[in-house]
Amino acid sequence: MEVTRVAGKVGIPGLYVTDDPGAVDPAAKRGSLSVRLGLGWAKSHSFFTGQTPVMKYNRNLMQAILWDRLNIAEIVNVQVIALERAPEGYSQFDSGVPKKFVLDPHGLLNAA
Repeated sequence: MEVTRVAGKVGIPGLYVTDDPGAVDPAAKRGSLSVRLGLGWAKSHSFFTGQTPVMKYNRNLMQAILWDRLNIAEIVNVQVIALERAPEGYSQFDSGVPKKFVLDPHGLLNAA
C-alpha cells in the first residue's frame, strides 16, 4: 500500500491456499494475509485478487523462450548440480531458497 500511488491498483495474482502449515508466522499458517486496508482506503486503491490468466500470455511467452528472447533458466534461477549433490539440492529447495535445481547425472549440461 505504501508504494502504490493514490488511486492506484494493488493486485495479488496467483493461487493461494487457505492454510499453509509450513508458513513462517501463525497468520500465514491460517491463510491470513496482512494487508493495510486502512491505508489502501485512504489512498483510494483498487484491490484485485485471483488466479493469474496464464493462458492469455502462454503463446507469447513460449515464442519468446523458443526464439531466445528470454533466458528461462536465468529467470527461474536454475542451478545445474551433479547427481551426488541431489540430497543437498532437495534440502535447499525445501528450506525455501529461490532456486530451481536441475540434476545432471552424466555432466552433459556443463559440457554444452
